[in-house]
Amino acid sequence: MPEKIPEKINVLWFLPTHGDTRYLGTQKGARPVDLPYLQQVARAADTLGYYGVLIPTGRSCEDSWVVASALAPMTERLRYLIALRPGLLSPTLAARMTATLDRFSNGRLLINIVTGGDPTENAGDGLFADHATRYEITDEFLDIYRALLRGEHVGFEGKHFHIRDGHLLFPTLQKDGPPIYFGGSSETASYVAAKSVDKYLTWGEPPAQVAEKIAHIRRLAHERGREVSFGIRLHVIVRETSAQAWAAADSLISHLDDATIAKAQKVFARMDSVGQSRMNALHGGQRDRLEISPNLWAGVGLVRGGAGTALVGDADTVAERIDEYRRLGIDTFIFSGYPHLEEAYRFGELVLPRLPTAHPRHAGGAQGTMGPFGETIANDHRPTRAA
Repeated sequence: MPEKIPEKINVLWFLPTHGDTRYLGTQKGARPVDLPYLQQVARAADTLGYYGVLIPTGRSCEDSWVVASALAPMTERLRYLIALRPGLLSPTLAARMTATLDRFSNGRLLINIVTGGDPTENAGDGLFADHATRYEITDEFLDIYRALLRGEHVGFEGKHFHIRDGHLLFPTLQKDGPPIYFGGSSETASYVAAKSVDKYLTWGEPPAQVAEKIAHIRRLAHERGREVSFGIRLHVIVRETSAQAWAAADSLISHLDDATIAKAQKVFARMDSVGQSRMNALHGGQRDRLEISPNLWAGVGLVRGGAGTALVGDADTVAERIDEYRRLGIDTFIFSGYPHLEEAYRFGELVLPRLPTAHPRHAGGAQGTMGPFGETIANDHRPTRAA
């Protein structure tokens, strides 16, 4: 199949509803995450011109639907990528929740389908299905959920769901519902992606591995007469010089001891997520093999589940690495960095203006150029803008 290279990209940030810090794996530099702090991060992302924010899900996080409902009225353009967990929620109830929040946010809702890769956490939520069964549930869930969002009356008799005349009385604002995002590295996940989702997400693997994933999903979707677009989830550490960026990466794990790494890796090993296994394999729990591809650093994954790699470098270098993924077919980038408020500004000011974004980079539009740039010199005159 011919490659499709997007000309423009969407760039999202991340709301750290499971905590924020300056140093991974320790309470040193830890920051309480409450509603006022999340408001700061969301407003910063809105002002800087990010397309949206991802809100994570799981027992380690504040509930993504409640958080989005609290923040949407306080932002203007920012979209909210919120998780749905098939197996924990009926597709009809999920469709009603989706329609309500989509209308109340003025069409700024995006949906992230998450099957859950930690059997221990799943059991705590009363879900005891194995890996293959969870994707069966997800497949049926999406058949019902998407039909409801299209305005259909649904009767469904499947292995996991039985629905009799399910329908929505109040439709979504976005036609046929919000876009559906989804990630998964197993073959069963690939089947679901090719059949039912709009955007396939991968974690930040080296470009060659990402290219293989894209080609595989694209081929499966083409066999079904469909097209799927692609996104990637990465952390970022950007500074004015590459030396400063790598020093910041080292600092981020400078208080991380070996016992904490070993404990985290033991938790990851119990998971049945293929994507998590691929993340673990990038570094093997070892500190001495963390730059796994030029400017792609796996230090975050020593203790953080899910996305565990970061782009590290100066603004030009990070922008070029992003463009490398764009040339593979990625049109959506979901970034985060520690602490999330400060790094949202660093990335938003240093890198975002260098990217071919499909969305305005400043929510205030032209008015953003009318305010002060830099501190007034000697209380007398404005600094000149550098070329």
